[in-house]
Amino acid sequence: MSATRANLADPKLDLVLERVVDVPAELVWLAWTSPEHLKKWFTPAPWKTVDCELDLRPGGQFRTVMQSPEGQQFPTVGCYLEIVPKRKLVWTSALEPGYRPAKRTAVEGLECSELLFTAVITLEPHGKGTKYTATALHRNEADAKKHLELGFHEGWGKALDQLVELAKTM
Repeated sequence: MSATRANLADPKLDLVLERVVDVPAELVWLAWTSPEHLKKWFTPAPWKTVDCELDLRPGGQFRTVMQSPEGQQFPTVGCYLEIVPKRKLVWTSALEPGYRPAKRTAVEGLECSELLFTAVITLEPHGKGTKYTATALHRNEADAKKHLELGFHEGWGKALDQLVELAKTM
């Protein structure tokens, strides 16, 4: 990969989490693309992902159901835009499956329910590990700021830690 999305990120609109992890890209890919694995790590504890449906093709569905510690469930649906096996996943909450425009409304108890963004996940082999880059692209500075204030780095970082721990057992 000559340039990662992080190299092209707009600091006013995009949030980037980049880390080298000590598991191979193939296992990180499997954790991202297998519903049974994704449910185990995707939502930062003590929240959980209790359901997941992945249709790994451009236009396919990326659907999860998160559950709060109190038991309230929050379904989210997105659309895959690009898939490069074992290297790159791109999905967005701005579109639903089949590239249909999404309509988001506020969900009580979930501050990020109206937040639309596109996620670009890139994986690059790095020795015996993986250079992992997650970039969240936003339409405007206000959305990027809101996502940052909601804990983008902490939440996505904790989820990545959970992914790494899971991958070490796979």
